[in-house]
Formats: sequence, C-alpha cells, structure tokens
Amino acid sequence: MSVTDDALLRVVHDEHARPLWRYVMSLTHDASLADDIVQETLLRAWRKPAVLDQSELSARGWLFTVARNLVIDERRSAHTRHEFAIDELPEPAAVTSDVTDAILDRWLVAEALASLSLEHRSVVVHAYYGGRSIVEIAAELHIPEGTVKSRLHYGLRALRLALQEAGVMR
Repeated sequence: MSVTDDALLRVVHDEHARPLWRYVMSLTHDASLADDIVQETLLRAWRKPAVLDQSELSARGWLFTVARNLVIDERRSAHTRHEFAIDELPEPAAVTSDVTDAILDRWLVAEALASLSLEHRSVVVHAYYGGRSIVEIAAELHIPEGTVKSRLHYGLRALRLALQEAGVMR
C-alpha cells in the first residue's frame, strides 16, 4: 500500500467513521457491536482502496452498504439467535477430594487450552482463571468489548471441541 493509500484511508476514517458509527448504532443499539462493525467496514475499505477512489458520495454509499450488510449478517448468525449474554460468570466447580482426578483434569484442560489460538486462549484465561469481566478484559488487552465477547465465544467452542476430541466430554 502506498503513502497515498494510507493518506486516503486516514481521510476516509476521519470523514466517515463517526457518521458510520451513528448509522450502525441506529440499527443495532449496541455500542460495542457498532464499534466492531465500523472497524470491520473500514478494514474492508483498507483491503479495497480502489473503491474509495470513486466520488465521495459513492465511497460513502459503499461504506454504509457494507456496514448494513454486516449488521444483517450479525443478526442472522447462530450466535444472535441461540445465545444470550450473562452479566456474571458461573461459580467455579467445587474442588474434588481426589487429588489425582484434580491433577488429571488440570492436565487435560491445559492441553486443550494450548490447542487454542493465542487470542482465544488469552481471553478465556483472563475470564475464567482471572475472574475478569468483559469490560476489564477489553481494557487490559486494548481491544473492543465486542471482540472480547466474540473471542470468548469462539474460544470456548474450540475448547469444548478439543475436550470432546480428547474424550473428556460428549
């Protein structure tokens, strides 16, 4: 990407990010989701700078269309239809009296965690081992809350799959 492309993207961000965020907020009523969708929209613009070389009105229309389509995709996703957020994490399970079982469980979970990507593992560890909230994790890792929620969701799904493959869960 050339210097002119970088400058063009800065201009696009400065001119369109705020109105785009307001538009997405009007559709979603969720600030963290709006942040994520605007970020993804601008990322797609960064990947296709030729679209931004058009007239300003045409580029703005493209950005708003991409954002609207991302909102629609989010609403249609299984995540939105089948899951709901909770404010507090569930209590950790009681410690078993058999030390051997506890050691084996820790070993299996550690192996399953090691199979996760760094981003997913980091969020899962912060949430479950650190006992931190979504807001706290977002602040510590310097990422949007929506990204934390997404990484936690997909990280737990991958963890469940790894434990199923290890024969621990059905």
